Amino acid sequence: MTRIEPKAALHQYLRESRDAVRWKVDGLSEYDVRRPLTPTGTNLLGMVKHLTMCEAGYFGDTFERPFADKPTWWDDDDDPQADWWATPEESRADILDLYERVTAHADATIEALPLDAPGHVPWWGSGGDVTLQQVLVHMVAEVARHAGQVDVLREGIDGRTGMEEDSTNVPEYDEATWAAYRDKVEQAARTAAALVDQA
Repeated sequence: MTRIEPKAALHQYLRESRDAVRWKVDGLSEYDVRRPLTPTGTNLLGMVKHLTMCEAGYFGDTFERPFADKPTWWDDDDDPQADWWATPEESRADILDLYERVTAHADATIEALPLDAPGHVPWWGSGGDVTLQQVLVHMVAEVARHAGQVDVLREGIDGRTGMEEDSTNVPEYDEATWAAYRDKVEQAARTAAALVDQA
């Protein structure tokens, strides 16, 4: 078994989740990539904006390595949700380009600092003293959580699922097999609910 250095392992998991997010916004119409898909307005391109701001903050400001080219919406006091949606004037290309530049900046921080490098997360207040290791673990969890949300949202749009295009990690069933499987799960749920109701 090949041993991998802990920082490299965490960084690899972070990169894989980022790649999953990028893949999920690829190939959609302008409307589908921006439209609200939950009652709270969650949308795919907004998720990329949010992750962009997270990576810039956690790997930039936390370690006194601020990202220099912050857009005005990062400090928009009039819209606390500005990082969760894209205005009509914000192009998908510009948002994705910003994400690439911010993640490159984050990668530079990760590569430059040791795992025990100290930092401070300003928005965590008095509990904000951290190490690079803590921030890496936090961001692996953060990006993976949002990658999972994006996966479910994308499936609802056009049925595309999985971690990556060449290896979805989902069985390759045809439509009829998926329908039968879904019916089986539905029936199990109804049966379980009936058993609880009868108890």
